[in-house]
Amino acid sequence: MSQSEEKETTEKETVSSEPGPKTALVNPRAVCSVCKRLYREPKILPCLHTFCSDCIGQLEPFSASPRGRSNGPEVGGRSEKAAEKDRAAVSVTVLCPECDTEVDIPQSGPAGLSTDHLALDEVFLETLVSDGPLGCDLCGEGSAESRCEVCSVNLCEFCCQAHRRQKRTASHSVQAVAELKARGRLCRPVLCSLHPGQELRLFCQPCDLSVCLECAATLHREHRCCPTHDVIDHHGDRIRELVSVHLRPHLERLEESLQKVEISQENLRVRVDATANEIRAFARGYASAVEAHCLSLLRRLEELRVQRRNHLHLQRAQLEQALLDVRGSVEFAERLLSCGSDAEILSVKGVTLRRLTSLAERRYGPQLAAVAPDDGSSICFLPREPAGEVEGYPVVGVINSRTVDVNRCTTEGEGLQQGMEGQQGHFTLVCRDSRGEQLARGGEHVLVSIVHKEKKNCTVETTVADGNDGSYIVSYKPEEPGEYSVWVCVRAQHVKGSPFILNVKRKFRLHSGTFHCCSFCSSGGAKEARCGCPGTMPGGFKGCGHGHKGHPGKHHWSCCGSTLEKSECLPQSILAAVSPRGHLRTVEL
Repeated sequence: MSQSEEKETTEKETVSSEPGPKTALVNPRAVCSVCKRLYREPKILPCLHTFCSDCIGQLEPFSASPRGRSNGPEVGGRSEKAAEKDRAAVSVTVLCPECDTEVDIPQSGPAGLSTDHLALDEVFLETLVSDGPLGCDLCGEGSAESRCEVCSVNLCEFCCQAHRRQKRTASHSVQAVAELKARGRLCRPVLCSLHPGQELRLFCQPCDLSVCLECAATLHREHRCCPTHDVIDHHGDRIRELVSVHLRPHLERLEESLQKVEISQENLRVRVDATANEIRAFARGYASAVEAHCLSLLRRLEELRVQRRNHLHLQRAQLEQALLDVRGSVEFAERLLSCGSDAEILSVKGVTLRRLTSLAERRYGPQLAAVAPDDGSSICFLPREPAGEVEGYPVVGVINSRTVDVNRCTTEGEGLQQGMEGQQGHFTLVCRDSRGEQLARGGEHVLVSIVHKEKKNCTVETTVADGNDGSYIVSYKPEEPGEYSVWVCVRAQHVKGSPFILNVKRKFRLHSGTFHCCSFCSSGGAKEARCGCPGTMPGGFKGCGHGHKGHPGKHHWSCCGSTLEKSECLPQSILAAVSPRGHLRTVEL
């Protein structure tokens, strides 16, 4: 172990390891939530919660699997490739004691996790403000009066003088402990684990790693290393953007949704109590059979309350967990940006960015949009509804917990899309609740309006028949062909798909004549027989004949002259336009 590591370990043991009973501290940020003591080698899990290294090592493994996932940047000169190679082996998954998130522990154990330097600052601040004297970290005998900011050790007066006389440490910044106590804050330098006494002042961009001057001159001499203050703005802005642009709005919406759930829980309790009182008041006028019915209703109401309360509990638990994740990460990131030095921010920026990015990519939008807490407003008591028989006596009064949901209502029947001029059309509206189940009662306010899309003054009278089982039969009779808009509304709201498009076809005209070869043949040679075709015959015949002028040359209808046997009879206006005679001629038999 290097001298720097020994000093850092000595410091941590001095200010963090508190033997004996657990101590209640003023600042909870200096206390591990697992062991309830001052942090000892605080390490940051990927979920941004900090615990002692020993406490993390004692967590029971949740699972173990080969992974190549990164747990944060390494410090002290190790390359990222080497770190990835270590983490590519089997990593252990544990549950975070704070948020129950599954987190991966690298193969090297808790030592491979990022150190929480902010927690170390809080620990040392607690030791500064405590009444007990600080011991010297070097000799362990005298009382510490000074502190070396570079070596991060507490020194008595004798060791401080020796520290200043040594050539290697003569230039180190030494502060009086009393002055540090008066300032009430601490700025601890982050030292390199490979080069004792060297502060991490540079950042290697190719390795994405904080390094010291000696690391930059040796291990990273071919890489581009920049001062930390030149790159801190870029990485700090990225963390700040994730917090302010993505996570802060999520945090506010989660808090609002959680408040809605809490209010709904109270409203549900009040509503259930009010309904129970209403039921009891109604049931007091009945004998034993009615009393039994009352108890049955109360049991049903309790089942509804438990069912919906459990649903609200589930919503609340999910929202609280999401809120806890976002809030904890936001608070950590904000504290890191406001209290941490450049090196401190860079040393944990990898794990911080991964956690913040993971939370920012979660789609809370759809989850929050679906939060419509059930406050029990759909629970109501219907005192006049028949409820069957209890002990041979007919009773009334049921609990209704289902209400119509216009977005779930459906329409059935071809009469909603196709209609025929002058003929009766029908379609069925089915009212459903929020679960899509058909209501078992009627009485809903249903409004159906059918209007011609081109002729606004052309409306169709409609009739709505209540089936008293959640279904409504709509009847109509259009008098004109064309395209119509059909508005179907329940409780003054359009059902899904409304307004619909109704195409009304023109009424099919049947032939009134006969399909013949000519009027001469079909009438048995009668001169007065007429035909709808333009054919003529000499000799006073008023109809057509084979081979004579105007004959179609094939079988045709005597009423309109159409040569298609299966066709619609042409109107008189069309015949007048195509017939030189200008009038309708039919065969008279």
